[in-house]
Amino acid sequence: MIKGVHSIVYTRQAETVRAFLRDVLGWDHVDAGHGWLIFALPPAELGVHPTDGEPVHELYLLCDDIEATMAELTAKGVEFTEPVTDAGWGLLTRFRVADGETLPLYQPKHASPLPGLSQA
Repeated sequence: MIKGVHSIVYTRQAETVRAFLRDVLGWDHVDAGHGWLIFALPPAELGVHPTDGEPVHELYLLCDDIEATMAELTAKGVEFTEPVTDAGWGLLTRFRVADGETLPLYQPKHASPLPGLSQA
């Protein structure tokens, strides 16, 4: 029935973010027309959390070794905007994808349904 998930990143700098995902992260993509790139994502997992506030949706990128991943991305010129912190559920940092825009990166400390994803 469900074949996948389509996520959307809303940004004022679409070309910059698309170039980052294409050129820095090297994600496979197709051009859906007029430069609208649709990216193939790595395997994903979904958590559902309760809230007393307005519903929000977040996008986190996962890795199995945060230090090695940071070193690899830093070598490609990626700027990390926060030091690694222990958020309890994982080791967490953020990196810049465009001017003033970041994405979180974390190494989980929880069990994951993704094969090969080690816990911190």
